[in-house]
Amino acid sequence: MWERDQAAQAVGAEIVQAGPGHAQARMTVRPDMVNGHAIAHGGYVFMLADIAFGYACNGYGPAAVARSGHIEFLAPAQEGDVLEATATERAKDGRNGIYDVTVRRPADGTHIAEFRGHSRVLRT
Repeated sequence: MWERDQAAQAVGAEIVQAGPGHAQARMTVRPDMVNGHAIAHGGYVFMLADIAFGYACNGYGPAAVARSGHIEFLAPAQEGDVLEATATERAKDGRNGIYDVTVRRPADGTHIAEFRGHSRVLRT
């Protein structure tokens, strides 16, 4: 999946670990990722969480996509911050899954955001 994941590669994300129902992704906030308030744009924080979510729900093999995703921003991140997103499966029933993703700044443990994603396995 990584070889074809141009979006994750473009933002400089890396997959730290991934397997069925879990994944961890890391990204450094670059200058082009901050908004007019000099903090990380929420879209990039969401994207990092979504990347971890995607690798967790695709760890079983069949292609899975997001049905929905919701994020709560808890603290800002700044340029230069390294962020880690850890995805954990909460429920899986047939083709549907629910995943929680925590985004943290590991340097000091600050909790940046909480994301919940709902996945759907595609019919083959």
